[in-house]
Amino acid sequence: MIQERKFPEALHLPIRTQPQIRGYTLPELIFALLVGVVLTAMAVPQISSTMNSYRLQGAVANATWAIQSTRYQALVAGIQYQVVFNATANTYQIQSSADGGVTFTNAGSNGAVPYPVHRWVLNQNTTLRFKPNGYVSAPVGALNFSISYQGLSEQVCVSNYANLKIVQVGQTCPF
Repeated sequence: MIQERKFPEALHLPIRTQPQIRGYTLPELIFALLVGVVLTAMAVPQISSTMNSYRLQGAVANATWAIQSTRYQALVAGIQYQVVFNATANTYQIQSSADGGVTFTNAGSNGAVPYPVHRWVLNQNTTLRFKPNGYVSAPVGALNFSISYQGLSEQVCVSNYANLKIVQVGQTCPF
């Protein structure tokens, strides 16, 4: 009979295995980079569109602030004021009249205020005149005008008592 020999544990050597390789292979890195490039390419137009929308909203907010500020000044000072939007020069100017609306002079010493976003466009020159009782008229242009920026447009509607409503171009003004 053959007898099995037993070796002490100290004589058993561990089997050598290949060392584990850590890191990524070149195809894995290229694939991850390609996924990142595709996602970035998809996100850029959306971010650009969102930024243009925010810039248009900023331009509309600036115009509505000028209107509301001018109305407030007319009410407080008790004289006529007007805000003149110049589509050609891309500026607006607040003016006051101490002689009952016959002549208007620039309010403040800064002169015409340039639009903060230089590429937004008004569809027309517009002058909104505010009486001390809050009544609004438009001796030049109309009580509503549109502002455009990079293909996006919104319409600013002004009532006879300076209530403001912003609507999409093509919609009728509620006033």
